[in-house]
Amino acid sequence: MKKLFAAVLGMALAVPAFAQMSPVGLWRNMDDKTGEAKAEVRVTEEAGGLKGSIEKVLKKNANPADVCAECSGDRKDKPIVGLEIIRGGKKEADKDVWSGGKIIDPENGKEYRASFTPTEGGAKLEVRGYLGPFWRTQTWQRVN
Repeated sequence: MKKLFAAVLGMALAVPAFAQMSPVGLWRNMDDKTGEAKAEVRVTEEAGGLKGSIEKVLKKNANPADVCAECSGDRKDKPIVGLEIIRGGKKEADKDVWSGGKIIDPENGKEYRASFTPTEGGAKLEVRGYLGPFWRTQTWQRVN
């Protein structure tokens, strides 16, 4: 009985550590130019792929009623708060990297291929957007 309890306890303690090395959670992204917080993005995993939506806008002087005027398709003129900016992305075998997804920049409406890599024990998330052979990486902070 003690061995069973120890095994169950060990698995229960390992699950939160494993969950931290995932892009799933609430993240704060920062402005590349000013270093100020821009938004909080909630990332979930559905049907084996990632989905991320803006939960809160943190920019100074942001209007909560703003819409994504530059977006196209089903995101055109949708409110920024609640806007789905991440679609797809699956975990690569034997790596803590989710790739094959897309991310949209609501400021200009451009969509980029994307990868997501948890770092520092899951406290940070490297979000890399690709356009052709070029890329840009942002580091997001996990919100507790």
